[in-house]
Amino acid sequence: MSSAPPLASTPATPPTAPSGTPSTAATLARARRGPRRRRTAVVAALLVLLVSLVLVRALLGDYRVSFVDAVRILGGEQVPGASFVLLESTLPRAVMAVLAGAAFGAAGAAFQVLLRNPLASPDVLGITLGASAGAVLAVVGLGVRGTPVTLAALAGSALAAVVILSQAGGRGGATGRMVLVGVALAAGLSALVHWMFLRASIHQAQDALVWLSGSLNTVTWADIVRLFVLDAVLLPLLLLLAGRLPVLGLGDDLAAALGVRVTGLRVGVTLVVVALVASATAVVGPVAFVGFLSGPIARRLVPGRPSVGIAALVGAVVVVAADHVAAYAVPGTALPVGLVTGLLGAPVLLWMLRSRPASQEDR
Repeated sequence: MSSAPPLASTPATPPTAPSGTPSTAATLARARRGPRRRRTAVVAALLVLLVSLVLVRALLGDYRVSFVDAVRILGGEQVPGASFVLLESTLPRAVMAVLAGAAFGAAGAAFQVLLRNPLASPDVLGITLGASAGAVLAVVGLGVRGTPVTLAALAGSALAAVVILSQAGGRGGATGRMVLVGVALAAGLSALVHWMFLRASIHQAQDALVWLSGSLNTVTWADIVRLFVLDAVLLPLLLLLAGRLPVLGLGDDLAAALGVRVTGLRVGVTLVVVALVASATAVVGPVAFVGFLSGPIARRLVPGRPSVGIAALVGAVVVVAADHVAAYAVPGTALPVGLVTGLLGAPVLLWMLRSRPASQEDR
């Protein structure tokens, strides 16, 4: 009896999508393309807005400088009157507003993502006031200026961060206890700053006045160079670290299982945030609400994954615009920029909370 020939083995072929049906890979690619395009459009719009505001702040004011004259001045020519106004007054304030606003905005957004709490910005938790207290102590108590003030502000904000994190409980997560400790610490530091002002002389009080509400009135190019160097180092580092922050939202155990060094990431982000806040505060003082609002505004512009870079652009835009309003809102009076951001920030925050859909309430 002859046996039946063996069946020929046929190679397994992967299932294919029906004709006219897009593959899963193509669907995912299209789904990712939309958010990328929106992010690119938002970044481009913010950059255009920021450049426009810088030009308005630098060229338009009590003494107007034409764009042609500004190019000539930046090229090294001397234009009577215009050179002094541009190089010693308006342009330094515009550049410093960009640097300080970017530092506050990025630091605030990163801290909110790190602690998973929209209230956990450096100014609310007392880190900014820690820098202010350190700077005022250096000016009033030690009589120093310049770089020592920056170091004192860094020490004050670092000490405030250590106190908050040590009293937060748990493993450093975003808890209501941390917010309460930060708010209490901010109140105590504010009282300490005012007490030091009462003990200061008139000249010391004038030098330290910037650390009450934040101001760009006394900005120098030396301050700009110092903050520019710090921003150039710290902002890219914060962007690099912030790329892994959303994983912490899955919980410490799962984040560790995915290869994230949870403690190291928290400590690294906290150190960079403290350095950014202290550096900016030591120069312009505690500009209110910038770090608090930049993150939520950035998330509304680009929903989904939080972006520290977009928050930095938002912070820069807010401070430049607020400084222009502070300089010319009241004729003959230069208001502190922190006063304007505080007045505008409170109603904007209330509007954002009221316009937030119920499905997006904090869980």
